Amino acid sequence: MTVPNDHTVPEALEDWRAAERAAAVARRGRVAAEAAVNAATQAAEAAKQAAEASMATASAAKTALEAATLAESSATRAAEAARRIIEAANAELTDASTDSTSADADESSAKDRYIEAAERARTRTA
Repeated sequence: MTVPNDHTVPEALEDWRAAERAAAVARRGRVAAEAAVNAATQAAEAAKQAAEASMATASAAKTALEAATLAESSATRAAEAARRIIEAANAELTDASTDSTSADADESSAKDRYIEAAERARTRTA
């Protein structure tokens, strides 16, 4: 801005005050722009951190799903193994029960034979 050199003192003072006001407005504008840049930078950093957190959360969720799938598969295999063990134990119980019943019958027959033999022996000696 070119100012003529033939201004009066009041005109020069008015020009100076106008220039001061313009400079003050410009400084406030620069400060506001700096604050806006700072806020935008912080917002961008926060958005970046939020995106990273989202990705980490998604990764953790994926890992949790994989772990749950493995746990389900393991539980299914364990249940199947337990079912087979129960079947085998039931078969063994059935065999043991049959063996026990047969042994009891054999014992009873042997006892009866003993009693009969003892009776015959007593009868012969009497």
